[in-house]
Amino acid sequence: MANLPLLSLLFLLFEPRHSLSLSVDMGVEAPKSFHEEGIQDERLVSNGTLDFRGRQANKQRTGGWKASPFIIVNEVAERLAFFSIAVSMVSYLVFEMHESIPTAATLVNDWVGAAYVLTLLGAFLSDAYLGRFLTVILFSCIYAVGMVMLTLSASLSGLRPPACAGLGPGCDPPTSAQSGFLYAALGLIALGTGGIKPCVSSFGADQFDENDKSEMTRKYSFFNWFFFAINMGALMGITVMVYVQVTKGWVFGFAVPTALVVLSVVTLALGAPLYRFQKPTGSAFSRFLQVLVASVRNHLRGIVIKEDTILYEVETPVSAIPGVQKLPHTRQYRFLDKAAVSRSGEEQRRSSNKWNLCTVTQVEELKSLVRVLPIWASTIALSLSFSQLSTFFIVQGRTMDRSLPNSSLIIPPGSVPIFSSANAIILVPLYEGVVVPFLRKRTGHKRGITSLQRMGVGLFLSIFALLSAAVIEKKRVQNAIEEGIVDSRLKTSTMSVFWLLPQFFLLGSAEVFTYVGQLEFFYDEATDGTRSLSSALFLSEFGIGSWLSTALVTIIQRCTGGEKSGWFRNNLNASRLDLFYWVLAGINVVNFVVYVVVALRYKGTNVDSSRSVVDESIMFPKESKVKDEDEKEMKAVI
Repeated sequence: MANLPLLSLLFLLFEPRHSLSLSVDMGVEAPKSFHEEGIQDERLVSNGTLDFRGRQANKQRTGGWKASPFIIVNEVAERLAFFSIAVSMVSYLVFEMHESIPTAATLVNDWVGAAYVLTLLGAFLSDAYLGRFLTVILFSCIYAVGMVMLTLSASLSGLRPPACAGLGPGCDPPTSAQSGFLYAALGLIALGTGGIKPCVSSFGADQFDENDKSEMTRKYSFFNWFFFAINMGALMGITVMVYVQVTKGWVFGFAVPTALVVLSVVTLALGAPLYRFQKPTGSAFSRFLQVLVASVRNHLRGIVIKEDTILYEVETPVSAIPGVQKLPHTRQYRFLDKAAVSRSGEEQRRSSNKWNLCTVTQVEELKSLVRVLPIWASTIALSLSFSQLSTFFIVQGRTMDRSLPNSSLIIPPGSVPIFSSANAIILVPLYEGVVVPFLRKRTGHKRGITSLQRMGVGLFLSIFALLSAAVIEKKRVQNAIEEGIVDSRLKTSTMSVFWLLPQFFLLGSAEVFTYVGQLEFFYDEATDGTRSLSSALFLSEFGIGSWLSTALVTIIQRCTGGEKSGWFRNNLNASRLDLFYWVLAGINVVNFVVYVVVALRYKGTNVDSSRSVVDESIMFPKESKVKDEDEKEMKAVI
């Protein structure tokens, strides 16, 4: 909560026309919804969100920047806890649990991977049953339990192997019970953050009515500030918390973020009267499977989509999916349209068996997910590079001179990623306050550049980040050879850790562009019933990237001679980490080329507010026909 005034001040600087009042008048009865009165009430939201009493949300008393600070402060606290663990876990595993450096790096990559892939579970529960708010609350409690267990692992000597000076064969390995307790703690933390991550950003975006132009503009700013919050938490996690770990020990280093996780739950709950809530829409996976089954069945029955084919939609103002607005028909993936073909007149059209007949909206919901999969797949390689921030980049920093110029202060190894987080803290306000207005005047685009272009910039920068890392690592090893410390795993060289600044700066800049672009893109392209799922889809990239990093390290290690003579050894000075960075740079080059091709061909229904021209009978319930003159191909975004 101590960061709320600071964040509020920053919001005021860049959002001067919008009030940040956190007060709410609960004594005034909310007006009836426009659905009840049959007309649009400008005081009410038009996207179907409700207030905490279950009524149509009132724009003047809920949502917007009145509610967003609570969500953002919650994110700051959660990210602080996660990153304070992520950047220090390699050191904890090596020096407290006596694991080798390659093994520790692999375990951390696997743990981070699990945390992000589990976002799919959180998204499913959120969209289908619990809603975003309750999902965040529930998984935050699971998160807190895992943090308590981690603190106990550091507190109780029986949960760690005996203390040992140095590294290597002379140290006792952990018992299976000790390792199991630690892995259980990390597993609960991964499950907790996995449930939270896909819901928080979508829940924050839900506070802005996408049918209100002024609120839509503020929603774009929210994504930038949400990313700012992530890096604010990361920055404090890798500085303040790491400093606590170094000066006060692991117990305090884990206990403080544990307390902050608990406080983050309280902070989020305090904002409940101000939030706008989306109702759960049921299982999107079930609806997707119904469309696939119905499409295959109709295909086997010989159904062919023609120009005059009638597609089924319910004759009601809202869709058959609770809480989901009707979606217009698009011409992509027309095989799926077979699920909405009416085969036997009025009786079939009124059938309640969705495994035989689906609505246009249900079909388009699946199309919206399939449509973004190529973009998703062509950005995964960047996450493979990001995974080095919490593993090998930190191990590199540990071997170098970390003292500040003209000072007795020494940067802890876990704080080395400060170069990346501080870069993001600087770039986000600069980008939002200076670059976006400048680009907006030049391009006429409300965001300055499109989400896909923004992601492309990040992918391009990542290439140079890895090239820089390879060159600097070669120089670091050469310096170690000249100083005669190649055979030492504990001595540090005289080469300053600030040599790592370019790779951290470039990779941090890549993250600023790509991450926020993905937040915007995947939220905009999602439907009402798949917002959390869409967010989880792009977050899962980080998990898959971490697992790919583990797989790549394992393959290279086996092919080059293992820990004794391969590229990755327990002694980093004798390793060939520079060659590994060259491999990653090559992968990023190929990935960038693939992404450009995919992005140029991308066609979507919602991206950057571009929509196809469709028959209005799809939007307002009546039977519709598939006609070329009524359906134009989407323009490529780039």
